[in-house]
Amino acid sequence: MTTFDDRKRAHEAKFARDAELNFRAEARRNRLLGEWAAGLLGKKDEDARNYVQTVIASDFEEPGDEDVFRRLAADLEGIADETTIRDKMGELRVIARQQLIDEA
Repeated sequence: MTTFDDRKRAHEAKFARDAELNFRAEARRNRLLGEWAAGLLGKKDEDARNYVQTVIASDFEEPGDEDVFRRLAADLEGIADETTIRDKMGELRVIARQQLIDEA
């Protein structure tokens, strides 16, 4: 085996780990967003858990964050504006990623 082959395998393994971390961080961020929005909406217990699941499921409508944003914007109309929602999405993405790194 050559050094080039070793480097190629290491790069591929890193790419796969990074992709998995990003996927898991996105899913965790969506859960955290759902919990945040449920609190703003005054949902508790089972209602809150069900709402979190709808936010998580909304991410499967299309690639990217816009499907989750549209869901939250519609649900939080009059409660939180676009800037607040987008800022919270960014903040919780960082928190979710850090939580996963800390768990590893």
